[in-house]
Amino acid sequence: MRILPNVELSAFGIDPWWITLIKVLVVFVTLVVLTLLAIWGERRIVARMQMRVGPNRVGPGGVLIGLMDGVKLALKEDVIPFTVDRAVYILAPIISATTAFMTFAVIPFGPEVSFFGVITPLQLTDFPVSVLYVLAIASVGIYGIVLAGWSSGSTYALLGGLRSSAQMVSYEIAMGLSFVAVFLYAGSMSTSQIVAAQERTWYILLLLPSFLIYVISMVGETNRAPFDLPEAEGELVGGFHTEYTSLKFALFFLAEYINMVTVSALATTLFLGGWRAPFPISLIPGVNEGWIPLIWFFSKIAIFLFVFIWIRGTLPRFRYDQFMNLGWKILIPASLAWIAIVAITRGLRNSLDLPTGQTIAFLGLPLIAVALAVFIADWRKANAEVTKEELNVEITEVNPFAGGHPVPPLPGQVLVEPNANKQGVLNG
Repeated sequence: MRILPNVELSAFGIDPWWITLIKVLVVFVTLVVLTLLAIWGERRIVARMQMRVGPNRVGPGGVLIGLMDGVKLALKEDVIPFTVDRAVYILAPIISATTAFMTFAVIPFGPEVSFFGVITPLQLTDFPVSVLYVLAIASVGIYGIVLAGWSSGSTYALLGGLRSSAQMVSYEIAMGLSFVAVFLYAGSMSTSQIVAAQERTWYILLLLPSFLIYVISMVGETNRAPFDLPEAEGELVGGFHTEYTSLKFALFFLAEYINMVTVSALATTLFLGGWRAPFPISLIPGVNEGWIPLIWFFSKIAIFLFVFIWIRGTLPRFRYDQFMNLGWKILIPASLAWIAIVAITRGLRNSLDLPTGQTIAFLGLPLIAVALAVFIADWRKANAEVTKEELNVEITEVNPFAGGHPVPPLPGQVLVEPNANKQGVLNG
């Protein structure tokens, strides 16, 4: 296992106060600008998928549409229902927006640079357990949604908040487990040291199952389609923010898109080499020095944001039972099995000095085959047709048009063709 020195961590916490203040402002402005671009990009890309024009009036190509939406929401009348718990009702959107900004504090933008004559890393701060800090802040951010639903005094908003709490428990576990393999390979939980450990090979190549699990989990964590169950406009009339208007609603809207940027930046840091240039561009001298790595970092974030938008424009919303099954029955067991494979592989490589490829071939492939067999068997059982014996009811024939409207059959019922006269009336 490669143990990285702690000299990189010593570069943090020694900046002058004005450098730290500038970094805070840069992080804040960067997240706001990326949010505006993500809103514009989503509307334009989804419009193209649906053969529409999309926003094209405000700014060049409609790029300022998100800014105008923010101004509009800020100027709208703030309506507060009489039945709400006012203190918690006001605090909930503040929690969601604040935690969304705080998470980005440990994301590395680039290497050390000269900033007004001061050598400083392009990162606000870092410490030995910065990835655990990200998980902790993300967990606190969910409380904003839960408290918003509880304090609104609305049944639909409360259901949206309860769905968020269940979603947090399900997908936070899978997301946290997807990081364990990264920690085993990097030998650190520091974001800057994890990026340094990917100097030769990105972890998306070594730890592809962890990457796939994280990508699915991050879509669930951000309440984005097809996992937007806490909002579910068709079922909950907007979900947890049903009773919110004006600037408070804008804070929830802002938090969702900032969380998209944050989880994309975290995926870039943990699996795509962070701010390092992709191969073969990385072979060019100087591409990973100075301010140039900002290009690679934000390009990778843009790719993830496009995937978010692509998924929303193509996949339908999951049923709630499908959503829970994916988290508890597939992602979490797969994460645990993959962690066992990685841990045993690393242990054998360190103790017996075996090459990684040979160790995985003799140990990992059989375990993966067993896991796939179990998954296929479970999938076939879940999708098998229900027989008469399993239903334990008598099969009866029903006329779907008996009540005047077509009705789907209940379990144990078989549809029969309506009579000719009835069919003629319907067709006539």
